[in-house]
Amino acid sequence: MPVYRLHYFPESGNSSKLALMLTLCGQSFVPVWTDFGGGVTRTPQWRRDVNPMGEIPVLEVDGERLTQTAPLLLQLAEQYGKFGAGTEQEKFELLRWLFWDNHKLTGYMASYRFMRTFTPSADPQVLKYFRKRLDDFLGIPETHLQHNDFAIGKRVTVADFSMMAYLHYPADETGYDFAASHPAIKAWLDRIADLPGWRSAYDLLPGKRLQHYA
Repeated sequence: MPVYRLHYFPESGNSSKLALMLTLCGQSFVPVWTDFGGGVTRTPQWRRDVNPMGEIPVLEVDGERLTQTAPLLLQLAEQYGKFGAGTEQEKFELLRWLFWDNHKLTGYMASYRFMRTFTPSADPQVLKYFRKRLDDFLGIPETHLQHNDFAIGKRVTVADFSMMAYLHYPADETGYDFAASHPAIKAWLDRIADLPGWRSAYDLLPGKRLQHYA
């Protein structure tokens, strides 16, 4: 059995993607809390010894450090035969949603939530810009999920785990009440939360939390 060590901080949705995937695949991991708020990931030593890209999460597999959640989710899906694509058409759709999420939904929601909730004296004009972009991006899965149970149809995949990661945090962090603003997204989040073994990010990832300013 592989030995997994996950470098994370609790508010990191990208970390939660891997924590959830490992958990739903029946795998345990050693949690390695990282002082992201203290700036450790920006230090030359951390980038030399842990991740030269300067990002969280980092997944150690038997001592080898691997980074970037999208390829890691795909690798774990193939390794454990769960939550991946079953056909070439599904593979295309899974990758389409996964890449869209990384570029648009996760990218903007992670930045918006961090600035809005965990940054003192956030620039209101920047927040306004991020919010406008997010309102547009959230409309895409809202429309799609009115007619589909999950990203690629009837079956949950790593594309769903990637897309939902930053959306399932409390409304006081995201600034969105999805039950009121995006009911199809809320219903989809609930379907994912009904999966056997599902746990929220803060249940999966313990440790010191960032200060709230919102």
